[in-house]
Amino acid sequence: MAQINVIQEMDELKKLLSYSKNIGFFFGAGSSCAFGLPNVFKLTDDVSEKLDSRFKDIFENLKESLSELYSEKQISVEDILNYVRQIREITGEKEDRHYDGVNGKIAKELDEQICKKIFNIIQEKEKEADIKELRKFFAWLDIANRNHTKEIFTTNYDLLLEKAMEFNRIPYFDGFVGSYEPFFWPESIEKNMSSTDLTFNWLRLWKMHGSLNWEFRKDESYNNTKIIRAGKIDNPENELVVYPSKEKYNLSRKQPFIAYFDRLKNYLLQGETLFVFTGYSFSDQHINEIIFTGLRQNPRLYSIVMCFTDDQVDGMAANANSYLNLCVMGPKKMIINGKLYEWTFDESTGDPKDSEVYWDKSKKEFLLGDFKKLVTFLVTNSGKLKKIEEVLNGK
Repeated sequence: MAQINVIQEMDELKKLLSYSKNIGFFFGAGSSCAFGLPNVFKLTDDVSEKLDSRFKDIFENLKESLSELYSEKQISVEDILNYVRQIREITGEKEDRHYDGVNGKIAKELDEQICKKIFNIIQEKEKEADIKELRKFFAWLDIANRNHTKEIFTTNYDLLLEKAMEFNRIPYFDGFVGSYEPFFWPESIEKNMSSTDLTFNWLRLWKMHGSLNWEFRKDESYNNTKIIRAGKIDNPENELVVYPSKEKYNLSRKQPFIAYFDRLKNYLLQGETLFVFTGYSFSDQHINEIIFTGLRQNPRLYSIVMCFTDDQVDGMAANANSYLNLCVMGPKKMIINGKLYEWTFDESTGDPKDSEVYWDKSKKEFLLGDFKKLVTFLVTNSGKLKKIEEVLNGK
């Protein structure tokens, strides 16, 4: 396998970060795992363990059914949620209608119980999380001089991002408006803001898979269901909006998931953009289609994927030659210009200054697939360390 010098590539990355006027980020589950939250497969086991016995048996039976149907993949709680919601739709949530041994009424109850267990598990982990590095990231992003709105897309439904921004007193917008029961206003994210708009410098947060503080609420006035953002909640009273499946898109009014998907599509097509992925495994095909369409249609889009393991690098290598504007970086390997390379550390052809931030000499591994290491790299090379520290100290 051909080799590529990590020092030279990091010099190029520093230049990209310095000169790019439009930088977007996509956070996957790995970014939350860096702060002690469980990945989706650990979450699956935890949910199963905490369910009441009558629901646990059904949960495990459905998991087994899906494993037989999709033998090539590991089944997660999100797959099970999607299946349960399909059963709800097929049966009309009626007790006398069954699918795969589950009646509609039980499917609805199981859906609600799974979401509540997810809420409890993640909320407990959030309380233990030290989000200082996440606060550093937002301090860096907030003070960076850009000509475009700063946008973050994420598949995570935990509240770590919101907590970090609010701790830093950084204004952000997610498409919800109001104070009593904030409702989603799709028109607010369908067009770009003018630089003279008061909210132009607010960070944008688009949660593609919902959030632990979103709830489905019965709207008595219009006899339908609406999604509201509940703010800080300790014990959800209504059905939570996490990992929305197909039938959740069929509500009367355009909902956050579709609006966010449209926003991602338009964002990736809007011109010269640097788009950085961290902690994302490319396991959501709906999102992947938007991403790769953007890479094909916008030659001025350049995407960098930071991988925690080389398995993802290998998985993306087969199609790499179709996307010359895609760069994938793992611990031992890298894809650039459509080719797969092995990292090497050659001080004779580059400046090794601050290399300990991105390279482990003893293990001979690239480090920026770890979200915390990526934050350290961004902050170290920003030239604004003092100002960032002031933000963290509340000055």
